[in-house]
Amino acid sequence: MTSLKTLLFGTTLAAGAAFFMGTTAHADEAYTVQSGDTLSTISQKYVGDNSLINAIAESNSISDINLIYSGQQLTIPTEGSTQAAAEPQAAVQEAPVQAEPVQAEQPVVQETVQTETQAAPVAETQSATTEITATSTNAAKEWIAQKESSGSYTATNGRYIGRYQLDSSYLNGDYSAANQEKVAEQYVASRYGSWEAAKAFWEANGWY
Repeated sequence: MTSLKTLLFGTTLAAGAAFFMGTTAHADEAYTVQSGDTLSTISQKYVGDNSLINAIAESNSISDINLIYSGQQLTIPTEGSTQAAAEPQAAVQEAPVQAEPVQAEQPVVQETVQTETQAAPVAETQSATTEITATSTNAAKEWIAQKESSGSYTATNGRYIGRYQLDSSYLNGDYSAANQEKVAEQYVASRYGSWEAAKAFWEANGWY
């Protein structure tokens, strides 16, 4: 008859191993830039201060930390996984060594592995869908920029200013690249709902 002590240790060992495997699987996080985001606000979301700005820029090869785009996919470097992974190991080392694991452990471990295997295709599909959407949005946005100003933030045409040839009244005197990007996102979202829809309107009318 298996002793209660042996059974409890086997369950603890299996749970600790499953926690260790799950904790260390993902060191970084994916983030989709929203309208109005900056590297500063994104850093604030994750760590409560601006300490992640340079790390995010380096991880995503961003040369200008003041210039990111809505829909852009960023990899956010995170910390703490090493410490979390070390705790289950310490618990296993302190427990008494058993000659053989009891058979009751095997269904628990197998169930955990099967769950992780089944979840993987869903996560991969969602990630692929997000990347396709972001690519389509960026492509439509760049298409409009090229049509309006050949991509120049300093282009002017009467009262129309910059990369997206926005009415100067929309920019409120701030013609910086960051403000042009922000206002363009707001304008397209409110008028068309998406850059793809704005591009379709431009193709039909020669303006947007």
